[in-house]
Amino acid sequence: MCAKATMEEFEALLNESLAIDTPDEGSVVKGRVIAIEAGQAIIDVGYKMEGRVDLKEFANPGEAPSIAVGDEVEVYLDRVENARGEASISREKARREEAWDRLEKAYAAEERVEGAIFGRVKGGFTVDLGGAVAFLPGSQVDVRPVRDAGPLMGLKQPFQILKMDRRRGNIVVSRRAILEESRAEQRAEVIANLTEGQTVEGVVKNITEYGAFVDLGGVDGLLHVTDMAWRRVNHPSEILSIGETVKVQVVKINKDTHRISLGMKQLQADPWDTVGNKFPIGSVHAGRVTNITDYGAFVELEAGVEGLVHVSEMSWTKKNVHPGKIVSTSQEVDVMVLEIDEAKRRVSLGLKQTMRNPWEVFAETHPVGTVIEGEVKNITEFGLFVGLEGDIDGMVHLSDISWETRGEDAIQDFRKGDVVKAVVQEVDVEKERISLSIKALENEAMAEAVEGVKRGSVITVAITAIEEGGIEVEYNGMKSFIRRSDLARDRQDQRPERFQVGDNVDVRVTNIDTKTRRLGLSIKAREIAEEREAVEQFGSSDSGASLGDILGAALKSKN
Repeated sequence: MCAKATMEEFEALLNESLAIDTPDEGSVVKGRVIAIEAGQAIIDVGYKMEGRVDLKEFANPGEAPSIAVGDEVEVYLDRVENARGEASISREKARREEAWDRLEKAYAAEERVEGAIFGRVKGGFTVDLGGAVAFLPGSQVDVRPVRDAGPLMGLKQPFQILKMDRRRGNIVVSRRAILEESRAEQRAEVIANLTEGQTVEGVVKNITEYGAFVDLGGVDGLLHVTDMAWRRVNHPSEILSIGETVKVQVVKINKDTHRISLGMKQLQADPWDTVGNKFPIGSVHAGRVTNITDYGAFVELEAGVEGLVHVSEMSWTKKNVHPGKIVSTSQEVDVMVLEIDEAKRRVSLGLKQTMRNPWEVFAETHPVGTVIEGEVKNITEFGLFVGLEGDIDGMVHLSDISWETRGEDAIQDFRKGDVVKAVVQEVDVEKERISLSIKALENEAMAEAVEGVKRGSVITVAITAIEEGGIEVEYNGMKSFIRRSDLARDRQDQRPERFQVGDNVDVRVTNIDTKTRRLGLSIKAREIAEEREAVEQFGSSDSGASLGDILGAALKSKN
């Protein structure tokens, strides 16, 4: 009984001894290098166990292995015994376990860790963090895109852990966060020494379409294109080049965002201070067209002073034309100052005001009644537009086309391009309107035809047509109509058929109406006038002489 108890106690003690002395698989143990052969280090981990580790596991990325016989090292025990009866150990896994413990503490405390970039992978780089491999995304390498990462390879530097998952073995780090933090500190220090209105020197670091970034010694400021010069600058490269040292003024500092606005033109005299004296309203100046828009053209009067010629002030005659068809960029033009708004820094200019108003010129050279000749430019439902001198148009209203024909019918006889003659009826300079008349030409012809003829005159006309209500006659190219009641004194002789076409007949002028182009004629009035004249000269009915005797005597005297 006693012997049995002793054996059980011995077995328990043995098991306890083995449990204490034999390390657990999957743990980190200490060992000593007892030999180096065939590229491997033989390590005694105690407990009568030895294992082999490749020398490369003792080397940092990009460095030669540093190990010697007698060195004490920590290794990871995979298995107590492998197929060769040796312990399966790994220095790399030991370093990884050690590194993960250290990195987790740093991640929790948001502390920086040291590492070295040693490889390139898709989307970024690999970083050795002292035994653990982390991923460095390309966007997290620097504050600006890096084209060549060669100088950064193998260089020990600080990183910030963004994310880590030990179970999956993933670690994501950032170099950019470190740079931004140090940059922010440096930026805050520089900004603290700057004041708005201060003049400083800087180096042009980058140029964009909207401006240039200037390095003020650790902090960048934006020099906007509108603050480079008082004149219009199309692109910053016209004035600046990368690497150039410039003198600028601190225009504004945003303490919250640490953004700095810079200006160069603020160091120069403002040309707007003397605009009112240099360019008084109504004065004419030479300028250069700098920009053309749909609503007008900008003209530079001097460096930093531009004015707008609105499209309505560009031409007297071209109303609905794009400004680009009147002027061109860089063209030298004469303009008149129309208005100045110094508060808004605006100058209104006029181009057409430097030329005489063509309607005024036409009114001076073509007074009312002048006969003009021009080409039909357009035909509308209310009249004809005729091209005149000075690139202007005059209008012939429907009612001024013809005396005999309705305007709607008379206009059908005209086509674009026809050359017509007309009389100037009215010139309205303010409304830019010129009224013409074609039918007034016939008044001119009538005035010429009846020159010297007065009311009561007796003229000879030619019969051109016989009608039931009277006869049509012509005098010097003018046609007129004598009604049946005016064909004779006696009623029985008032018959149109007693006349023949082509006959000449004397008639008395009873009316001359130049506005309606009508000539009033009467044979009856002529006969009555002749009878009255004969009575006055040769007697009267009271003297006993008959009318036949009186008329006979008058005719005899006339003969």
